[in-house]
Amino acid sequence: MLQHFQYKPLFTNTEIPGWHISFYYKKQKHNAIYHQNGSIEWKDSAPAEKEKPQLEAQIHELMLYHVYDK
Repeated sequence: MLQHFQYKPLFTNTEIPGWHISFYYKKQKHNAIYHQNGSIEWKDSAPAEKEKPQLEAQIHELMLYHVYDK
């Protein structure tokens, strides 16, 4: 389960889509960029390949809720 999920716009002009996201998973902090097309660009610590599909699905749900369903 994701904990302490945070997001903020990548650009000062918030009309340009793209968000920096961070969260904890299994006591490890992860940072990524969430692009407008839903792709996730992992930064310093990507999760294990077998865990990515589940995490990405959770991230998509959170972004839909927080960003797109305002």
